[in-house]
Amino acid sequence: MNQFTAFIKKEFYHIFRDVRTMMMLLAMPVVQLIIFGFAITTEINNTPFVVFDQSQSISSRKIVEELNGSAFFNLKATLRSFDEIEDHFRKGESKLAIVIPSGFSDDLYRTGEAQLQILADASDPNEASTVTAYAQQIIMQYQQSLITQKLNGNPVPYIIRTEVKMLYNPQLKSAYNFVPGIMGLVLMLICAMMTSISIVKEKEQGTMEILLVSPIKPVFIVLAKAVPYLMIAIVDVLMILLLSNTVLHVPIVGNPLLVLFLSILFTLSALSLGMLISSVTNTQQAAMLISGAGLMLPTLLLSGLVFPVENMPWILRIISNIIPAKWFIIAIKDVMIKGLGIGSILGPLSILLGMTVILLIASIKRFKNRL
Repeated sequence: MNQFTAFIKKEFYHIFRDVRTMMMLLAMPVVQLIIFGFAITTEINNTPFVVFDQSQSISSRKIVEELNGSAFFNLKATLRSFDEIEDHFRKGESKLAIVIPSGFSDDLYRTGEAQLQILADASDPNEASTVTAYAQQIIMQYQQSLITQKLNGNPVPYIIRTEVKMLYNPQLKSAYNFVPGIMGLVLMLICAMMTSISIVKEKEQGTMEILLVSPIKPVFIVLAKAVPYLMIAIVDVLMILLLSNTVLHVPIVGNPLLVLFLSILFTLSALSLGMLISSVTNTQQAAMLISGAGLMLPTLLLSGLVFPVENMPWILRIISNIIPAKWFIIAIKDVMIKGLGIGSILGPLSILLGMTVILLIASIKRFKNRL
């Protein structure tokens, strides 16, 4: 029994002496609980919308106030022309647009029936369906409030019809949304996880020291291990694009070369993350744990792939800004689905480029110090 107790103490000692592993074991459940608890939500709140009100009547302003006063919508701008709507959609400044014709109020009170138009950015079909349903419900409630008004003692049967138009994805195909996200997940899996495990494996087997005594500089050794994963990632991107276009019928509206450039840039950031993880871990198990729980889960939950980031608590929205996959998915969707050029994605492109440079420099310097 004493020997059994001694073995238990020994195992506890091996666990406790590795501070990084202990932090992962104790902190990771807390982090995952917070992320899962607040990030996984199907609620849509504070959706930015714009209005092109040609009527400028009491009724049209009341509809806008009802929408803006709800927890679901947040008015971003009042437009002067119809053409401004697509500019706001392309820049990602709005998810919904309300177009009220000039004769809206006259039609409503003269004939008892009027019509307005709802336009939604359907590059994320689930979110587009939800926000249009919310908008229609609020307009319906306003319509019901009008019906309670009476003329000559009888209720007036006012009717407000809504014409819904989905931009970029009129058929609401879910593939339009998940194909760019799948690209991000696949690249993160191959580049970050596999690179970190590959380099740590050399450490565990003791072959890294043999490589270091060769005439090649340590930095080139590490980069040489990363290049094959870069090439494999490019092949995977080409296969995903080909299959998504031919099998899932997801169009590549923008420049395919720009799509490839963004994919390579994100791949380099993922490779840098993999090298950085391998520099702070000594076992494949630890590298896999950090790569899987520390990278894959945030990429899945906080990048906007599954759940809209704008609906999350402010702290998670801030954390999402340091996740490269978020900016990659924004840029790749704008190019693939919306057909934007490089000038329209300079924001996410610059952030992704800056992250890649910083991660690459940090990983190389870390390896120089560690190896």
